[in-house]
Amino acid sequence: MSFDLAEALDFLERTPAVLDRLLRGTNPDWHTARVEGPETFAPWDVVGHLVHGEETDWIPRARIVLEQGESRPFDKYDRFAQATRFAGWSLDALLDRFAELRRENLATVRAWRLTEEMLDRRGRHPELGAVDLRQLLATWVAHDLNHLAQISRVLAKRHTEDVGPWRVYLSVLNR
Repeated sequence: MSFDLAEALDFLERTPAVLDRLLRGTNPDWHTARVEGPETFAPWDVVGHLVHGEETDWIPRARIVLEQGESRPFDKYDRFAQATRFAGWSLDALLDRFAELRRENLATVRAWRLTEEMLDRRGRHPELGAVDLRQLLATWVAHDLNHLAQISRVLAKRHTEDVGPWRVYLSVLNR
């Protein structure tokens, strides 16, 4: 399947609402539970990570591709910056900020009126090397979906013992 910009933007537009519906108003104990280990992401961490990405990753990197190409490598991304950057923020505040930033960032992408030639432009990832704008935007979508799956898995694991013998049928609990 080939990359479809309109479809990608549609998925990216949906993520804040999906997260809001899934998480807002839930038990705060669930927001910070690291059921997969001490250095893994709880739902609060994931949403903070997504906010940080909206601020420092996707659009800044896309601008580098469009304006400077491969002449300037992307800045390194701190995958754990949310721990200090958003310390003391509630999950609801993070959800609100994520929705706001995502709206702004999608408006920016739409205003670029990206052409196939623009999507073919290349930038330089500090570890992966040459990447094109199309790959960056596709990764943005896959990144969202990856973290939606992660949150679902973490929330499901809170019920690992409660499901009893049905655990054998629930692959989400066995990863």
